[in-house]
Amino acid sequence: MEKVEKSDAEWKEQLDPEAYKVLRKHGTERAGTHEDFPKGPGTYVCKGCGNPVFDQATKFDSGTGWPSFYQPVDGLDGEKVEESVDNSWFMKRTEVHCARCEGHLGHVFPDGPQPTGLRYCINGVALDFEPAN
Repeated sequence: MEKVEKSDAEWKEQLDPEAYKVLRKHGTERAGTHEDFPKGPGTYVCKGCGNPVFDQATKFDSGTGWPSFYQPVDGLDGEKVEESVDNSWFMKRTEVHCARCEGHLGHVFPDGPQPTGLRYCINGVALDFEPAN
């Protein structure tokens, strides 16, 4: 996969302030901000680069106020989403970011539904939705 690399000024020009804060500065949007995503089939793509990251079919209502998925679009061993250790806020979490532009998407937790048992807790402002044809 070809990486997307831009200067900080280019990211600021491309993204609205909230998306920039989340994707480029590892921020977190307020819970409940993006509960109006479409319900039909489709794919969620990274707002920074358009990389497909999650499928509507794996989305579930976690009750947390953030869009939640039980796996990335290409599965747990896929190449679209990457993980890293996040030691901020005096805790250890697993950060989820776009493999193409390295934009911060959210975090993954081990309290999701089957079949994976994982909950990818994602900032809605970091995503765009592309309906299925």
